[in-house]
Amino acid sequence: MKLRRDIFQAISDPTRRAILVMLTSQAMTAGAIASNFDVARPTISKHIQILNECELVEPNRQGREIYYELKIDKMKEIDKWLEQFRQFWENRFQQLDDLLSDIQQKSK
Repeated sequence: MKLRRDIFQAISDPTRRAILVMLTSQAMTAGAIASNFDVARPTISKHIQILNECELVEPNRQGREIYYELKIDKMKEIDKWLEQFRQFWENRFQQLDDLLSDIQQKSK
């Protein structure tokens, strides 16, 4: 039975989120990624495999090395999902700001 992963499982782990942040600036090899963590290389390889299965990173072979780069389109999918919460909280903060302004005006 093959496990089906989604992007939210991928970003649920802090190590995988850190890997994604590192890949925002440049493509990196698994060894270069692993050098930033104090865990065994196979552990980082497993995290990269999960990110790859979720299509958040793309492997590109250059000679003997495989460079992993961030797939922006999949990150946009996360952003789209988060947008509903962003709008909710912006409305709440606006309501709070209005209330505080009313209280401040009444105290003058």
